[in-house]
Amino acid sequence: MSAVEFQDKLNQLSSVLNTFAYNLTKNGEDAKDLFQETAFRALSNKDKFRPGTNFKAWLFTIMKNIFINNYRKKMKKNTIQDSTDNLYYINSGSTTITNKADSNIMMTELENMIESLDESLSVPFLMHYEGFKYQEIADQLDLPLGTVKSRIFFARKELKRLIHSRYNNLFKHREKAS
Repeated sequence: MSAVEFQDKLNQLSSVLNTFAYNLTKNGEDAKDLFQETAFRALSNKDKFRPGTNFKAWLFTIMKNIFINNYRKKMKKNTIQDSTDNLYYINSGSTTITNKADSNIMMTELENMIESLDESLSVPFLMHYEGFKYQEIADQLDLPLGTVKSRIFFARKELKRLIHSRYNNLFKHREKAS
């Protein structure tokens, strides 16, 4: 089937397709969007239509599938997942007050550990932490890209070692509790 014949058949069925779209959506604007999406998909996939088969049914199937997929997306977007222990947390109405003292202390300790690193490791690491890309760090520090990546890797490795040595008792205590 040529592109002109394909377009003519699509145009002939446009009123039927619009009616079907309205019956599915029950909304004029949504029906227009559904018809437009169907026409676009049909035109972009015209090579998949097999001559000798029912063109109208092929278009209706495309439209129905688009409608179902959009409906599922909309329902999934409106679903709220409650993963709390009591399973009634959303309706509980209780308020929780957070205290950031622990995280502030841990952040201060982490900053001290970073400062204890050699400057050749801490500077690229902090730049990466602040959001700079590897190439940007390499350009600013006038270093090869591989050197920057290595220094950041070694900084992470050293920080892990420092954290583990400082909080080793905490890790052992959690392992025993598990």
